Amino acid sequence: MNENNENQETELTQEDINKLMQVRLDKLKELQEAGQDPYEVTEYDRTNTAREIKSNYESFENKDVSVAGRIIAKRIMGKASFCTIQDSDEKIQSYVSINDLGEEEYKAFKTWDIGDIIGIKGFVFKTKTEEISVHAKSVKLLSKSLRPLPEKFHGLKDVDLRYRQRYLDLIMNPEVKENFKTRTAIIKEIRNILDEKGYLEVETPILNTISGGATARPFITHHNTLDLDMYLRIATELNLKRLIVGGFDKVYEIGRIFRNEGMDIRHNPEFTSIEFYSAYENYHDMMDITEEIFSRVAMKVKGSYKFSYQGQELDLTPRWMEKNYYDR
Repeated sequence: MNENNENQETELTQEDINKLMQVRLDKLKELQEAGQDPYEVTEYDRTNTAREIKSNYESFENKDVSVAGRIIAKRIMGKASFCTIQDSDEKIQSYVSINDLGEEEYKAFKTWDIGDIIGIKGFVFKTKTEEISVHAKSVKLLSKSLRPLPEKFHGLKDVDLRYRQRYLDLIMNPEVKENFKTRTAIIKEIRNILDEKGYLEVETPILNTISGGATARPFITHHNTLDLDMYLRIATELNLKRLIVGGFDKVYEIGRIFRNEGMDIRHNPEFTSIEFYSAYENYHDMMDITEEIFSRVAMKVKGSYKFSYQGQELDLTPRWMEKNYYDR
């Protein structure tokens, strides 16, 4: 069974997967017996990312680079081959030939599998089809993948599996990485706003002797040393309010919350929340800062107050229309 054939369109059965895993285990054993255990490789001198090279080709043309990433495609053509690797931001093609690597290194390269992580050193050029590529002078196996990736035509589409195995989702659907980057940018800007306004970021206990601050069913655990049942917090509210009582004027926390209740694609038993409290202010001040947070985050992350989300047009331009709750 040739799993490196990128035109493979047959969805793998569990029996196929087991056979492929055994083949990979056999390859790993051969490498280890030859003193070439890829799991003992602890570092690699990578000089550039695929995005850096592809976004600034004129500066890299004919220059030597060192790149690294996971093999996501491979075409063996006798004494020359093409492979595509994917790093954290982008993918890039490499031309690999026996003339550049030598017979032994090229023979080893041909045995590597889709999913393996490799390093490539060579110079940057464009193929006849104008694809920016790296002409390999040497290649190195950095980590062996023992499980075959879902083949690309069927992909990883099961929503539940994608959420449970995020690492696999990120490999097969690299566009998902943008969601993680966007989330990080949002949290960073929220921190900037609250820090500017004099709020102090704090961390409050996750384990509590009482379950309070909201109405929800808690997770219960046991403290062995104290022989005491404890609760994972369902809110940060009580401890943050205690800090206000203790003398801090403004506090906030971005932290994990745990609620032992129903779950679906929009509800997770553990999630991140933000709560902030300020002395000497009322709900009008909270309305203002909430509006500012949403508007500034939109401008910082999206570059505009207006954008589309899941097919719906949103406009976060301040000032927002206000409505009385009882007049809805």
